[in-house]
Amino acid sequence: MTPVRVLLVDDHPIVRAGVRSLLDHRDDVETVGEAASGEEAVRLARHLHPDVVLCDLRLGDGMDGVQTTAALRALDPAPAVLILTTFDRDAEILGAIETGAAGYLLKDIPPDDIVRAIREAARGGFVLTPELSARVGQVLRAPRVHLTDREREVLRLLDTGASNREIAKTLFVTEATVKTHLVHVFEKLGADSRARAVAIARETGLL
Repeated sequence: MTPVRVLLVDDHPIVRAGVRSLLDHRDDVETVGEAASGEEAVRLARHLHPDVVLCDLRLGDGMDGVQTTAALRALDPAPAVLILTTFDRDAEILGAIETGAAGYLLKDIPPDDIVRAIREAARGGFVLTPELSARVGQVLRAPRVHLTDREREVLRLLDTGASNREIAKTLFVTEATVKTHLVHVFEKLGADSRARAVAIARETGLL
C-alpha cells in the first residue's frame, strides 16, 4: 500500500512533533513536511505535493486555517485539507467547509481516528463527527443574517466596549445615527442587549 503523503501545519512545534510521532508509527501514512504558518504551508505544498494537509485553524499572524485551506485548494494538484484544531465554533467549522476543507477534527479526537480521517480525505471523502455534522446542519438551515457595512462597523466597535458617543466619534456620525444602526443590528440578530448582540455575532461568525 502506498502511504498517504501528509503535510503538517501548526504554529506550535510541540503539537507538530506530537502528531508527527503518531504518524511516524504508521506504515500507511508518511509525513513529508511541516509548516508553522499558512504561507509556509502553501510554499511547501507546491514542491512536496502532499495528498493531505493536516492544518490548525489558528496559525498566529498571517493566514489562518480557512485562508490557508482556500490557497491550498487552489493549487494544481490540490491536496485534501483536514482542519485539526481546538476551536469548535459553528461559524469556523462552516467557514472551513465552505472553503473546501475535507473535514474538521478536534484535537481531543483519538489518535486512530486522525489516521482514519487522513486516509478518508486522501480517498476524496469528507470527515466530520456526528456531533459536528448535526451542528453544521443546523447552521446551514438557519437563515443568514445580512448586515450593512456600516452596521458591521458599529458592531465591531460595540465589541470593543465603545459607548454610543465613542462610536459616533469614530465613524463621524451623530449619536442618533448610531442608535438607529444599533436598533437595526438588534432586530436582525434577535438581540435585546449590547452584550447579547456581540455574543450572537461571535457565534455566527459576524465578528
